[in-house]
Amino acid sequence: MTTSFPVTKAGLRFGLATALVGCLALALIAGPGRAADDPVLAKVNGAEIKKSDVAMAEEELGPSLAQMDPATKDENVLSFLIDMKIVGKAAEDKKVAEGEEFKKRLAFARNRLLMDSLLAGEGKAATTPDAMKKVYEEASKQITGEQEVHARHILVETEDEAKAVKAELDKGADFAELAKKKSKDPGSADGGDLGFFTKEQMVPEFSAIAFALEPGKISDPVKSQFGWHVIKVEEKRSRKAPDFEQVKAQIEQYVTRKAQADYVAKLRAEAKVERLDQPADAAKDAKPADAAKPSDAKPADSKMAPPAKK
Repeated sequence: MTTSFPVTKAGLRFGLATALVGCLALALIAGPGRAADDPVLAKVNGAEIKKSDVAMAEEELGPSLAQMDPATKDENVLSFLIDMKIVGKAAEDKKVAEGEEFKKRLAFARNRLLMDSLLAGEGKAATTPDAMKKVYEEASKQITGEQEVHARHILVETEDEAKAVKAELDKGADFAELAKKKSKDPGSADGGDLGFFTKEQMVPEFSAIAFALEPGKISDPVKSQFGWHVIKVEEKRSRKAPDFEQVKAQIEQYVTRKAQADYVAKLRAEAKVERLDQPADAAKDAKPADAAKPSDAKPADSKMAPPAKK
């Protein structure tokens, strides 16, 4: 869950109280302490707020606290938890929990927490070393052997500018230095260096020339949707898969999401689901919500490949 709110103490407490009190209160009730060393940080009418409560709240709030320094973050979250205890007690006194709307929201929050907890366990159980290695090996087979080119380019607006650049290069101008002076590409500060890329990572006009050139050669002006390019190929190689450790985090995420999606699909197949909002045939073909599905792209297609460049 991500929520935007002011960084002042008052703004934080007000914003969180309205947006997060339901799910966060349930999490605090359901979650165990994180460590044996779990001191009490505050008491509100005798009710304790522990260090683990603050840690759980910070985890729940996530990126919303990212801009705060640790001391400010802890102080604001603790202040919010104090206010939550006070306001929660007032809500109990007013019998808010007996309202139908509250009961519906509490049931929803409980089911969501149950789902998240169970799927987290399924995902963790699936990320064994053997499973992750298998995904890595399968993805590596798709990567290894594909040709890559390491090239630089100078990007200008017009053909005449590109011809003038080529003329300077033919007279012996340094490509990288000329790129810094003439190229409008954001990578001009690096001498127009594009690093290694595969054919599919560039627009067709650019790739056709770059992959046809021999290392050390410079192209004539090439037009693409971005302007006019002069390209220099530095080297070529057969693409290699990255080391396992480099992509371990991405593979773990992929295996986790796939295991969760498979588990949800299995439960759905075993459940009796009656959709009353649409015809029976359409309901039969309905798929689980995207929230339970892994990324469609396999590690070999995206996570293990460098980002595309223009």
